[in-house]
Amino acid sequence: MKILSSTSLKPYNTFAIEHRAQHVVKAETVADLINIYSNEPWSKLPKLILGKGSNTLFCSDYCGVVVLNKIEGIQVIEDNDSYLLAIGAGVNWPSLVEWTLDNNIDGLENLAMIPGCAGTAPIQNIGAYGVEFKDVCDYVEYLDLDTMEVRRLCKDKCLFNYRDSIFKKQLNGKAIITAIGLKLPKQWKPVLEYGSLASANESEITARDVYDRICLIRSEKLPDPTVLGNAGSFYKNPVVTIEKYQKLKEQYVGIPGYKYADGYKLAAGWLIDNAGLKGYVIGGAQVHENQALVLTNTGKATSRDIIDLAYYVQQEVYTKYEIMLEHEVRFMGSQQETNLNEIFQ
Repeated sequence: MKILSSTSLKPYNTFAIEHRAQHVVKAETVADLINIYSNEPWSKLPKLILGKGSNTLFCSDYCGVVVLNKIEGIQVIEDNDSYLLAIGAGVNWPSLVEWTLDNNIDGLENLAMIPGCAGTAPIQNIGAYGVEFKDVCDYVEYLDLDTMEVRRLCKDKCLFNYRDSIFKKQLNGKAIITAIGLKLPKQWKPVLEYGSLASANESEITARDVYDRICLIRSEKLPDPTVLGNAGSFYKNPVVTIEKYQKLKEQYVGIPGYKYADGYKLAAGWLIDNAGLKGYVIGGAQVHENQALVLTNTGKATSRDIIDLAYYVQQEVYTKYEIMLEHEVRFMGSQQETNLNEIFQ
């Protein structure tokens, strides 16, 4: 465990918003986590586990302990059919995807360049280009904060759903993910359902080809947070009923929709763009000029600028389509998580 001298949170959130925490500590082992949560002087203070801060907007200074989860490690075993990976929660996710391909282990390529750590992947059930974390998950290990024991949940017990899991609901605030297990079949089959991938020849394309294409697409569409502060996709793609989708198709020619469960998943970025909001500015915050799904810090944004812009976009989209966008980015208040509804009530 390492206690950091600086309590500025700017280096630990990709929006690069300047707020401070009461304490910032780095945990490199499960034992570190147990010490932080069990021992004085922090045992009774609010705590926030943070990976890369790539999905977090600090709405104020944090009156507690920010814990940087830096548990590393990659282990691989295999059976006749699959590669089985055990990954520490602090492992950088984009680096992990590249590492698997470099070691001739295919299956994560569609999840290339999703910012964050391995330990945050199950919380959001991250997904892109037709693949979600649940599709590659074998298990998730977590520290039970009631018993201070490490427990393991198999995939089916994680209650994965679209950008959702047991770790966002029933276990929210009760568990810290310490490791994940992935199961990647040796008989690789490409997933080519979305965007320009759909034109690829399934019999000729390789996992590295898919990876390279997705990296190119994401690089062209999404701003680099080290250059322009952002947290990637700000809103979830809304899922609407079949009836609602048919009605929208009649009103808006070309509206994209993908069959999902008993309804259709719409592209939130398209809804925002078609509402004329691309490039819209409030203070130092802006709807990205190339990808409307991304809200950015143009250099001097406050958290309030981002919040006000997020709310404005949400309300304008609702006025136009009667669809209420839900933000994918976590809003962190002074002691606990909050959201747009709570802030504007």
